Amino acid sequence: MTTSVDVVVVGGGQAGLAAGYYLRRAGHRFVILDDQPAAGGAWPRMWPSLRLFSPSQFAALPGWPMPLWRDGFPPASHVVDYLTAYEQRYDLPIERPVRVRGVRRDGRDLLVDAGTRMWRARRVISATGTWQQPFWPIYPGVRTFTGRQLHTVDYRTPDEFAGADVVVVGGGNSAAQLVAEISTVASTTWVTTRPPRFLPDGVDGRALFEVASQRAAALAAGRPDPGGVAALGDIVMVPEVLAARERGDLTAQPMFDHLTPDGIAWGERRQHADVVVWATGFRPALAHLRPLRLRGHDGAVPTAGTRALKEPHLQLLGYGDWTGPGSATILGVGRTAKSAVTELELDFDD
Repeated sequence: MTTSVDVVVVGGGQAGLAAGYYLRRAGHRFVILDDQPAAGGAWPRMWPSLRLFSPSQFAALPGWPMPLWRDGFPPASHVVDYLTAYEQRYDLPIERPVRVRGVRRDGRDLLVDAGTRMWRARRVISATGTWQQPFWPIYPGVRTFTGRQLHTVDYRTPDEFAGADVVVVGGGNSAAQLVAEISTVASTTWVTTRPPRFLPDGVDGRALFEVASQRAAALAAGRPDPGGVAALGDIVMVPEVLAARERGDLTAQPMFDHLTPDGIAWGERRQHADVVVWATGFRPALAHLRPLRLRGHDGAVPTAGTRALKEPHLQLLGYGDWTGPGSATILGVGRTAKSAVTELELDFDD
């Protein structure tokens, strides 16, 4: 069965909902295809204690503020409740669970293949995020280590590591929050490829969004790139991370050279480990775009703004700065969603 629409949005998380808001407002016939069983995008699968980096009033999708959280930075469950209510509030046409197998060109249109169902669309917005594509770096000894290895996506609570020797790998916000939490119950070693860079106390997602906004304005005006949020630092000092610093648990070691059967090693210096947690980030989940053969030699999809250069009927939304400054954040994705839908409207007018 094939259904014809103006636009198919692949992905029902925060980026897909932001796109849906503007598509609804513009009057397009569209559908959002989400491969998850319920609302919330990746947020229901994140560990329960994870917090946003901004107060709720600075973490809203377009049109409707996130309800206030009583205690500073909202947890993942609050975000799930908000995203669930958001799609209901705007009556967004979401079908789930629908796993898109591929997107391919067919004449002037794009065909979105979900196995037993097919959608024909004038345009497609890919908004699948990164959570389904965790990055596991390969280090010598990784296959002979006899302890447990897990990625951020597998982590739930620190209780399962009580009394163990745990190594957390990674220099970003997730790694810092995991170190802060696990170090309350286990002997924890934090290793990073370069020294972690902490934002000043009190600087949170609001400041990061302002920097991203200034960068977007400069680029749009043709001015030199002033640099993104990375110039400020990487790690937001949420309360749990601040507490870990006060305990002395937030000191990072250089990255180890290799794993041993029972731990890690820097040259001849060895350290025992029962668990290695790889908080090493993610890559864009773009398997559904393989039929279009869009990736360059570096594995990325070349874009101009959100539009794929090799397939102008495709927009990529919410994957990070390469699809718009701040576009991987709840607050920032609204701006790039608006510009993506505006481009679609101009195309349709032509």
